[in-house]
Amino acid sequence: MELQNMGQVQISRIWIWVLVLSHVLTSHNVLAIEDESFCSQAYDYRDALGKSILFFEGQRSGRLPASQRVKWRGDSALSDGKPDNVNLVGGYYDAGDNVKFGWPMAFTVSLLSWAAVEYRREISSVNQLGYLGSAIRWGTEFILRAHTSPTTLYTQVGDGNGDHQCWERPEDMDTPRTLYKITSDSPGTEAAAEAAAALSAASIVFKESDFNYSSTLLSQSKSLFEFADKYRGSFQASCPFYCSYSGYQDELLWAAVWLYKASGDIKYLNYVLSNQGWSRAVSEFSWDNKFAGAQMLLAKEFYRGKKNLSKFKTDIESFICALMPGSSSVQIRTTPGGLLYIRDSSNLQYATTSSMVLFLFSKTLNTAHINGVQCGSVHFSASQISAFAKSQVDYILGNNPMKMSYMTGFGSKFPMQMHHRGESIPSIRTLPAKVGCNDGYSKYYYSSKPNPNTHVGAIVGGPDSNDEFKDLRSDYSHAEPTTYMNAAFVGSVAALLAQTKQECLLFFQTIKVPNMVSYI
Repeated sequence: MELQNMGQVQISRIWIWVLVLSHVLTSHNVLAIEDESFCSQAYDYRDALGKSILFFEGQRSGRLPASQRVKWRGDSALSDGKPDNVNLVGGYYDAGDNVKFGWPMAFTVSLLSWAAVEYRREISSVNQLGYLGSAIRWGTEFILRAHTSPTTLYTQVGDGNGDHQCWERPEDMDTPRTLYKITSDSPGTEAAAEAAAALSAASIVFKESDFNYSSTLLSQSKSLFEFADKYRGSFQASCPFYCSYSGYQDELLWAAVWLYKASGDIKYLNYVLSNQGWSRAVSEFSWDNKFAGAQMLLAKEFYRGKKNLSKFKTDIESFICALMPGSSSVQIRTTPGGLLYIRDSSNLQYATTSSMVLFLFSKTLNTAHINGVQCGSVHFSASQISAFAKSQVDYILGNNPMKMSYMTGFGSKFPMQMHHRGESIPSIRTLPAKVGCNDGYSKYYYSSKPNPNTHVGAIVGGPDSNDEFKDLRSDYSHAEPTTYMNAAFVGSVAALLAQTKQECLLFFQTIKVPNMVSYI
């Protein structure tokens, strides 16, 4: 009787496991070991990636292509560059305004290209690589047009002060399209070097799909770098909106390492080594300060065997230690809700760039089979670093005290009064009549209603130091998006796609039927 009962128990256990597996596999449509749809994740990172890339179509200036998906936008600024008889049509509007700032635009292209280089397979697996390539190319085309001679680079289209006095759709814009440029007589090393970094990084992206275009980008990058390095002078052309505070050494290192990666020419690596004294420990990665980006790229080369780059490895470790909560040398605090908080104005730009670098550092440690990083008396593993980076992404997508997404169009609750001219005024397709400067302010800027268009994928500046966010159009410090904020987020979400896939594979490996004998 006891043997018979034991046999029935064993059979019952087998049937229980069969039923559990059947339910798991069928209810989640799991048909293969690589189907990621079952794997647990806090948010739909595929959706977040697609929307963060889509955002760039809503920021386009110039004549829109037939493939344009953001339908509430129309052609705009088709005469840009005309006063100097140059073609400066295209590129991106910087934020919620209608000015094209070349320096941060180039940084945006650099970040998007970095994401495409590091996470090409993951981005391609969710059918976003083509869209990302288009976003990069829209920026590189403008940079190429802006580089009108070996010692001339146009760095801005539109008068910032004049533009900020008006509230107009780009399609109606009648504010001055003033041109700014740097030359050998009036240099701006930061802007020229960042343009060089953007073109060289993008040349890697297009090397397989369009070799001739990639070669053009690399050639122009070399020219811009030579211009930046030969005629050194700090960039001040866009002040008071984008002034250089960190100097130009960071951009020169950043550009040189991208040129080394793109060309393989050892002279660019030697340039970095001969100027490694420029590198210093920092606690932010931004449109102004590129040291952490250069250090991250060079630390990766260090782990690949170039041990003479140890200073950059040490410096990027300092950056990581400055960010990680609990570190003995933490410099950047978090809000009560866990968000990295560097400064009040558009703080999410620093959270997105920091998380991108944290993910890349974690990936580099894993690839090199390094245990982690020591921050004084505290040790952080690669998984702890990536977990903290993930917390920043999840905060932006909704895991925060406000229980809202800071990405427009993502989730059920997101900003409805984003500080953005095009989003806040009815589309020219539904309201063809011109909306003038003052009418834009009186009818739409001061309106208490939600914006009539949804700028899907746009990430706003974010909450204050207490995790509070007031959805007010007038609060540009917290309610305005920027291109570089989204660009860094693309890299962070792509990293999570890679991480999710790995977790998924590990999950399925643990539930293979033969291994279940041990549970019976």
